[in-house]
Amino acid sequence: AGQRSPMAVCMCQAVLPAHAGPRGELGAGPLLRWMDAAACLAAEKHAGVSCVTASMDDIQFEEAARVGQIISIRTKVNRAFKTSMEVGIKVTVQDVLTNAEKIVSVAYATYVAKPVGAGKIELKPVQLLSAEDHLEHSLAIERRRIRLGYVQVFQKLMQESNKEGDFYTCEEKDAVSTEHTHVQSTELVLPPHANHHGNTFGGQIMAWMQTVASISASRLCRSHPILKSVNMFKFWGPSFVGDRLVFNAIVNNTFHNSVEVGVRVEAYNCEEWIQDQPRHINSAFLTFNAVNDKGELLTFPRVKP
Repeated sequence: AGQRSPMAVCMCQAVLPAHAGPRGELGAGPLLRWMDAAACLAAEKHAGVSCVTASMDDIQFEEAARVGQIISIRTKVNRAFKTSMEVGIKVTVQDVLTNAEKIVSVAYATYVAKPVGAGKIELKPVQLLSAEDHLEHSLAIERRRIRLGYVQVFQKLMQESNKEGDFYTCEEKDAVSTEHTHVQSTELVLPPHANHHGNTFGGQIMAWMQTVASISASRLCRSHPILKSVNMFKFWGPSFVGDRLVFNAIVNNTFHNSVEVGVRVEAYNCEEWIQDQPRHINSAFLTFNAVNDKGELLTFPRVKP
C-alpha cells in the first residue's frame, strides 16, 4: 500500500444533530469548514508558516453521512510550487455499528504561504514515498494548468456578461423563469468567523455560499436540495472581521435531475458599504440534485433567464 506520508494530516469529527440538515444528513456547510481547516493544517505542516486558502476545486460529494457516524478527513500536500501548494482532500464516513467505511467527498485545494511580515518564502519540494504520491505529484501540475486556464475563461466571461446586448434568450416551451430563484443574503463577519490569521475563514465563506445556493435551488425543486459538486471556490481577495459580505445566488440552468446555481460574494468595510464600492472576493457554481420521500431523483423543469 506504500508508506504513509509523514506530512499527512487526519481530522476526525462525530456527526452531531447540530451538523445535520432537514434530512438528518451531515450538511455540506460544516463539512466544507472541516475540509478547509484540515487542508490548511497540511499546507502549514509542509510550509512551516501560515497559509491562506486560494481555491478549492473539483469537489465531488459521493455519499451522505448521517448523525451518529464518524467523519475522517485526510489531507496531504501533493505538490509544492514556489509559494503555493496543492493539497489533496479525501473524506470518508465510518458507521460505528458496522465499521463500514465509504468515501464521502474528494477535492483539491490550493494554499499560499504567508510568512509574518513582508518576508518571502520558497517552498521545499514534497517528499514522495509511494506510487500514489508520485502519481498525485505528476497530476498536480496538470490540474494547476487547468485552474489557471479556468480563471482566464471565467474573467473573460464576466467581462462579456457586463456588456449590454450580449444576451440572447431561448423561449423554450414550458420553461420557467429563474427570477424567483434569486437569493441575496448579508453576513457580518465577527471574530468567531475569523481564522488564525485574522482574515475571514475560507471554510466559513464556502459554507455561507452553500447555504444561499441551496435556498436558491430549493425555490425551483420545492424540496431540500443535496449538494453533489462544486466546480471551484476561487478566493479573489481577503475579507476581515467587521466586513459585510453580500451573497447573491441564482439558478443558472437545469439538467434533468440536477440544477446549477451560481453564487457571487462581495465584501464591504464601513466606508465601502456607504459608498457602494464592493470587493469581489469569491464566485462558484454549485450543482445540486433532489429526491422525493422514496429517495428517487426529482426531475427539474427547464428554465429561461
